[in-house]
Parts: sequence; C-alpha cells; structure tokens
Amino acid sequence: MKYTAALLLCFLLSFPLAAQVGGQRAFTFLELPVSAKQAGLGGVNVSSFGHDVNMVTANPALLNPEMDRQLSLSYVSYLADIKQSNLAYAFNHQKLGRWAAAINYLNYGDFVQRDATGMEEGSFTVNDYTFSLSHARQAEAFTIGATARLAVSTIAGNKAVGLLADVGGLFKHPEKDFTVGLAFKNIGYQLKPFDGGERQVMPFDAQLGASYKPEHMPVRLSLTAHHLYQFDVVYLDPDAKGRLDANGNEIKEEKSIGDKIARHFVVGTEFIFSKNFQIRAGYNHLRRKELRLENASGGAGFSVGAMLRVRAFELNYSSAFYHPAGASHYVTISTDTGTILKRKNTE
Repeated sequence: MKYTAALLLCFLLSFPLAAQVGGQRAFTFLELPVSAKQAGLGGVNVSSFGHDVNMVTANPALLNPEMDRQLSLSYVSYLADIKQSNLAYAFNHQKLGRWAAAINYLNYGDFVQRDATGMEEGSFTVNDYTFSLSHARQAEAFTIGATARLAVSTIAGNKAVGLLADVGGLFKHPEKDFTVGLAFKNIGYQLKPFDGGERQVMPFDAQLGASYKPEHMPVRLSLTAHHLYQFDVVYLDPDAKGRLDANGNEIKEEKSIGDKIARHFVVGTEFIFSKNFQIRAGYNHLRRKELRLENASGGAGFSVGAMLRVRAFELNYSSAFYHPAGASHYVTISTDTGTILKRKNTE
C-alpha cells in the first residue's frame, strides 16, 4: 500500500498545476456528471459512499465491495439535442483485486457542412467518447484508487486523442457514517490534437469533500470543494452593462471575496427513507453564477433526484438545471448481475 501511494504521488507531481483559462482546454466534457446520482448531488461529489458504480468516475477511491458485480447504464438528454450515455461495471478478481470499467459517449447531433461561400455540402457529426479502467485498494479506514482513461473527440472525422488519469483517496470512519474524499481529476496529455491545431491542456481539477449522516437521522449531507488549485475562478464579462449611480455613471460589477469562495463549493443532500427509496438535492454555486441570464437565474445551479429499487433493479432519476431555459434529465438503471445469475440457477 505504501509503495502504491508513493507511485501515485510521484505521478501526480509530474504534471504542472498551472491556472487554466476557459476555452483553451481539451476534453472539457469530462467535467460533466455521468449518472443520475452524481447530477442530483450538484454534479461534483467525491465522498458519497455506496453501491453506485458510476461514482467511481467522481473519485476512483469510492470503488468498494458494495459495487461488486454492479452493472449500470446511464442516459441524459441535454439542451439542443445533445445526448450522453455511460456504461459501467465493477468486479473483484481474487488475485488482481477490485476493478471497474466504463464507456462514456456524447453525441452532439448532425451539423450542416458548408464551403467558404456558404454553399451546403452535406452534413457532419460531432461526438466525444472515453474508455476508463479503475482500480482501488483498501487498508483499514483508508482507500486509494486510480483511473486510466482514453478520451477521443471527433469533428467531421477529424480526431483529437488524450490519455488521462484520476487519482483519489477516501477516509471512511470505522463506526460513524462519515467519509472524506480527495480526488485529482483529469491529469494527462493530449496525444493527438485536431489537424492544424496545437496541443491543449487537460481540464484538471482538484476536489475535496466530506459526507456525513447523523445517527438516527435519514439525511446524509455532502459538501465538496473544487478548483482547489486556483482561488479566483470568477469570470466577469467586460462587455456586460453595469448599474447606474445617482449621477448616471455606469458602475461595473466587481469581484468579492465571498463570491470567490462560494463558487468553489457544491452542496448535496440525500434523504434516505429506506434502502429502496431515496430523494436527492444539490446546489452548485459556480454553475448558477456562470450560466444565469443577465436579468434572471431561474433554477440554474439546482438539481433534484430520486432513487427507487424494485427487486434486482434500481432506477435513479435526476433533473439538473444548467440554465434558466430548462433542465437536463438523467436516467440511470443498475442491477446486481450476481443476483440475476443466482435466480437463473435456482429456476
């Protein structure tokens, strides 16, 4: 375990953690939640422990025995006809330990292709996809995990390829329902940029979070901090109109310390009524501030969801509001393949 931790730390420190400017990074779709549970908790969570195998994407150290033989399929419909699918499976090998594999695919739809004069020449597609393999090892109350990921983006047949990794750690209290998670996301290198383009940096993030369920209360609370490597993540549009003072002079919006701090945090809540039924809610302040309209915020930044388990199958649904114009709907269906196989053998 000590040697594994040392290797992972050396791997992490080999990458520069420079500040990243929006619009200059590759594979930013990797920042999107891939499942209904993750989306329902605000989109960012590295500490919610359980049997949902999709949470390995959030933090590889969340891979645990409860996920063994779990097969999960997620689907989400974003705005503008953008669709995302995710397939994940976890297993435990007697000699090689505990693993999880996942395939993620985004389809942005069909686009009209035109020449320099504007004449229509046909159509083309745009999509992103990833192949991930995760591994985790546990030592008493601590778990350390890592994910290797191949990412590919295609535009009209032109491809960009990247090799990335996530490294995470988790502390789970031996007696109380209390966990602390730490994850370094999307460490990597763009192996192949789009033709004619320069290599771009990866959408790196460092996230720290904790989840706690008070004894005898059916509520688990989560608080997650993201973009820990950069304090100021506030962007103010220089062309945005400011308010007018008493003399008619325009006063531009300024950054405040409180807003800088608040944009780093995501709050998630799980109402655990039983092992077969749960309700979730989340709030992402950065999402709300960046995606609101000039004069309206709507539900931007908020998310709600629910889990219902019927026999061997579990259905998760979440509605995440990215923009006042509407919400994105996540559906995740999971099952324990071991239970299904046992039932077939007994029939």
